[in-house]
Amino acid sequence: MSQQAPRRQSDNKGRQLLIVGSIFLGAILLGWLVFATVSASRRAKAAEIALELQQLETAQRDLERDYEDLNNEFAQFENSRKYITDDSVKRDLNDKYEAARLQVEKLQQELSNHKRKSSAEIASLRKEIETLRALLRHYVEEIDRLNKENQELRSENEQIKRRNDQLSSQVSETTRRNEQLAERMTLAEKLNVTGLNLVGLNRKGKVQKKVSKATQLRLTFTIPQNNSTPVGEKTIYLRITSPSGQLLGSGGTFRFEDVDLEFTARKNIEYAGEEMLGVTMFYDVNTPLIAGEYTVELFADNFRLKSQKVALR
Repeated sequence: MSQQAPRRQSDNKGRQLLIVGSIFLGAILLGWLVFATVSASRRAKAAEIALELQQLETAQRDLERDYEDLNNEFAQFENSRKYITDDSVKRDLNDKYEAARLQVEKLQQELSNHKRKSSAEIASLRKEIETLRALLRHYVEEIDRLNKENQELRSENEQIKRRNDQLSSQVSETTRRNEQLAERMTLAEKLNVTGLNLVGLNRKGKVQKKVSKATQLRLTFTIPQNNSTPVGEKTIYLRITSPSGQLLGSGGTFRFEDVDLEFTARKNIEYAGEEMLGVTMFYDVNTPLIAGEYTVELFADNFRLKSQKVALR
């Protein structure tokens, strides 16, 4: 009986040691499980954070590209808005454009302020970019509409200009024809002169062959019938220019094409619309004449009736 008691005590100690060992081993196992769980959770969280940062960086790069695209679109609008000709529309678009341009500069500053943006900041900036892009599309549509209207106006103006040019050409042609007709009608009223003959005379009134010995020059001519010439009294002016270019005589002056001209002699006639034969005019020689070619001119009613060269020996 004394031997069974020590054995029982020994078995109890063994069970106690086993229990203590099991508890210790369980604690170690539990601690390892807790550590493993925490480590795994931390790794998962770190991976999630890394993924989120990568997504934010990608989103920010996309946002910066969107901004560059928007900036380029605004640059194109800057080039095209100068073609707007309507002042009120131009002022309105310019005001809106300047406000939008300031907003773009604010976006640029926002993008450069911090290296990395939060998802909320990126979403806000993207929303502003989309708003500006929609506004820019409205500007472009407005410019296209205005350009179309301007093109239509230019086309209408070109048509009007062509019609005006055609009308001006027709008016000019009509005016030219009227002027030609008026000139022909005016010229038709001019007295005609034919059979002009200039000779020198001696003291007895006979023809002197040598002009140096002539004491008088006689001019004869015929005025044919002209029904277009107004009838009535006419004053005919004679100019005789010597071979040296000197006007013979000094009978006075008459008005021709707003200029006062000296004449050699003048004669009043009564023109009745009928042919007048042998009209005669004289010049009394007061200085010796020289042989050569003399220029004879006749004027009446502000017309030069005749201009002819006559050789006198």
